[in-house]
Amino acid sequence: MAFARRIKHNKSHGNRPPPAIDQQLADGILALGLALDEAVQQDLRDFVNLLTKWNRVYNLTSVRKPQDMVTRHILDSLAALPYVRGPRILDIGTGAGLPGLVLALARPEWDVVVLDSSNKKLRFVRQVVAELELGNVQVEHVRIEDYPHAEKFDTVISRAFSSVQDMYDQGAPHCKPDGVLLAMKGVYPVTEIESLPDPGIVKAVHRLQVPGLDAERHIVEIQTG
Repeated sequence: MAFARRIKHNKSHGNRPPPAIDQQLADGILALGLALDEAVQQDLRDFVNLLTKWNRVYNLTSVRKPQDMVTRHILDSLAALPYVRGPRILDIGTGAGLPGLVLALARPEWDVVVLDSSNKKLRFVRQVVAELELGNVQVEHVRIEDYPHAEKFDTVISRAFSSVQDMYDQGAPHCKPDGVLLAMKGVYPVTEIESLPDPGIVKAVHRLQVPGLDAERHIVEIQTG
């Protein structure tokens, strides 16, 4: 599968978010220790702006305020970046494009497939891809059970699965043998892990520090096979 490389641009899409959003995002990226240039940060701000506008009509997320979207969606997705291995990424159950679109913006050299069964949410995702000219993103309207296994990924990631076991069952077949399988979680999923038929499938659980978020976030690294 070949992706067109992303074309850099300088234009802004729609109404700019308030300046406070600009500073909040910049401070959060700095706190995460990431180096993202101004063009990428502008695209992330535009993404928040588009999500805010579309959310009023399509109810894409329960998060309503742009400031909260920066923390709970953008910075939360970026916090996973150190554990993601490129260049081929699969985001299962992407919803409003999280974390897949954020990863694609932060790493334009990566090829990202965002997959979901909700066409309503994917209409928004396609709009973001078009407006932000994301040539490194492929959008798939399909259930993961029906997505072909032919092409494997360096990282398979999701914020959508209810259990670590489900993530392993559905995600591992799409991951390269030396790839990374990542489940994004809130509090440490001790009950989920203890109830696994084979707890050994969990390689590590990493605590994420999301700037401005007063809640626990973890990412579970799972054996790929």
